Amino acid sequence: MRLSIVIPTLNEAEHIGALLTDLAPLRVAGHEVILVDGGSVDATRALAASGVDRVLESQRGRAVQMNAGAQIAGGEILWFLHADSRVPPGAAEALLTACRAGARWGRFDVRLSGRHPLLRLVERGMNARSCLTALATGDQGIFVTRNAFAHVGGFPEIPLMEDIALSKCLRRLARPACLRPPLLTSSRRWETRGIVRTILLMWRLRLAYALGADPARLARRYDG
Repeated sequence: MRLSIVIPTLNEAEHIGALLTDLAPLRVAGHEVILVDGGSVDATRALAASGVDRVLESQRGRAVQMNAGAQIAGGEILWFLHADSRVPPGAAEALLTACRAGARWGRFDVRLSGRHPLLRLVERGMNARSCLTALATGDQGIFVTRNAFAHVGGFPEIPLMEDIALSKCLRRLARPACLRPPLLTSSRRWETRGIVRTILLMWRLRLAYALGADPARLARRYDG
């Protein structure tokens, strides 16, 4: 099985090099890395050029960008990673093993980069809730077989909650494979905005989305 790894970016020069270093052994093994940039004005594309197989330019928006990458991907399995994620050794093999065993989609546990004790509670809550509800967030490195992705029509092209919307479609096909080792993701958002404040904001946004709120309005609230 061949992986196509799709990374949506927007001004990610600070992070993209570390992620591509993690992914370099996978390229050597024959897997594919596609970067889809939504209009960066920093050095993201230049820094990424030697570490990816394709660089696409796309309209801004994670859902739009990830769908664009998926459209040109050559692998049987699509793996969507955020640019500020780090991929530990063994993660790709765990993914491939799950798919060989019949998994149609899944996600990884997540670990936040900061050291504050509250962040440990946040990540445990995220991981437990995800397995319980069969919903995944983009930070958790959603992966999906090409056939399942095509069956549900890809990511709904909405400005926020595209990961939750995709998960809701995919869980009608099958429950996700919940994998370890955990991906490391930046805790910058939590630390900048305040951990408790961010927890409450995300709860409110997800509740509002579940109750039918407009994702565009929720995106404006999320962006502050």
